[in-house]
Amino acid sequence: MNVDDEQLIEACLAGKGEAFGQLVERHQHRLFGVLVKMLGSAEEARDVAQDAFVQAYQKLETFRGGSAFSTWLTRIAINAAISRKRRHRREQTSLDAARADHGLEPTDPHTETQPSHAMEQLERQQLVQQALAALPEEFRIVLVLKEMEGMKYDEIADSIGIPIGTVRSRIHRARAELKEKLQLTMKAEE
Repeated sequence: MNVDDEQLIEACLAGKGEAFGQLVERHQHRLFGVLVKMLGSAEEARDVAQDAFVQAYQKLETFRGGSAFSTWLTRIAINAAISRKRRHRREQTSLDAARADHGLEPTDPHTETQPSHAMEQLERQQLVQQALAALPEEFRIVLVLKEMEGMKYDEIADSIGIPIGTVRSRIHRARAELKEKLQLTMKAEE
């Protein structure tokens, strides 16, 4: 565990609320990124991230330090995201309505020299995002954590509470399924 995180946790448990604010500042951007990729909506990701931080604060005394604070926090956030998706699935009457809510954070066109290049890149990102959204949730979660967040296999296993072998097999299957979906999409567009 990061020594700084450990010190902040101890300070927070000693009643110094500002210490938890520092933990939030330190971990909010990465956690938000994971949630946007999982949920497909920045608004939902913000809500779930806020819920995750509230839960983490309320349960901070249960954190044992067996893994990094960020791993523990990610697990809370993933569980909150899954619960939210299940609730929404029961409430939704149309799959099309769910897809309409999914957004992408576009790339910054100022960093590109050619407008056509920026548009092509955005189109590719949208194709990947759509294919990723079409993956079963158990595959999408591990793939996002590994490929987009750069987490190690053991960190993913700790975060979502599954054996490391299952993480490896799900990532392998997710990559294969994502590749297949992208190839089908590319052929359809030709």
